[in-house]
Amino acid sequence: MLEIIEAESGDDPVATIIILHGLGADGNDFVPVAQELDLDAVGPVRFIFPHAPVLPVTINAGMRMRAWYDIVGFEADAPQDEPGLRRSMAMVQALLQRERDRGMPSGRIVLAGFSQGCAMSLLTGVRHGERLAGIAGLSGYLPLAERTAAERSAANQSTPIFLAHGTHDEVVALERGEASRDALLALGYAVEWHEYLMGHSVSPLEIAELNDWLVRVLSAS
Repeated sequence: MLEIIEAESGDDPVATIIILHGLGADGNDFVPVAQELDLDAVGPVRFIFPHAPVLPVTINAGMRMRAWYDIVGFEADAPQDEPGLRRSMAMVQALLQRERDRGMPSGRIVLAGFSQGCAMSLLTGVRHGERLAGIAGLSGYLPLAERTAAERSAANQSTPIFLAHGTHDEVVALERGEASRDALLALGYAVEWHEYLMGHSVSPLEIAELNDWLVRVLSAS
């Protein structure tokens, strides 16, 4: 099981939001962002911030750091670390099952992430066997895109997906985010797309619009 940071906005949470960090960060990275969210309309919420495993990362000269999977290159056609992606997917699925075991219905869980965490949220979310409340991906992409049609679960075919990307992203090019959006739309997913005038980061407007989306999907689920 992954190491996690856990916080609740009140007693007896009625929803869970799992937020997966990006390459080289850890679970602390998005704690301040979660603290900015106003989800009082939903009720008390449990936040889970997992720490990715520590791995050698090829793009960073083999340096060991927290990473959900290895990255050989940031180009769209660079080889993908499929074994690493699938190992981490199993770990994220275990977190989802842990919430179910604690009594949180799958339909009250949102899986979200930034950059590599976005990739893991999309990879895991569309394959998950029970319907989630929503899947949110910031500044990332859909990994193993060519496998999605064959491996996706019908349970999350209608699950709302929030995708956001910076127009000047210097790490994951905007075009890669757009290609992921288009691939999901082509498979019939309900994708809400947002672009922001920024690089590989988050913005106050992005967090505000994510906040609105979270209230909508958790109020509807």
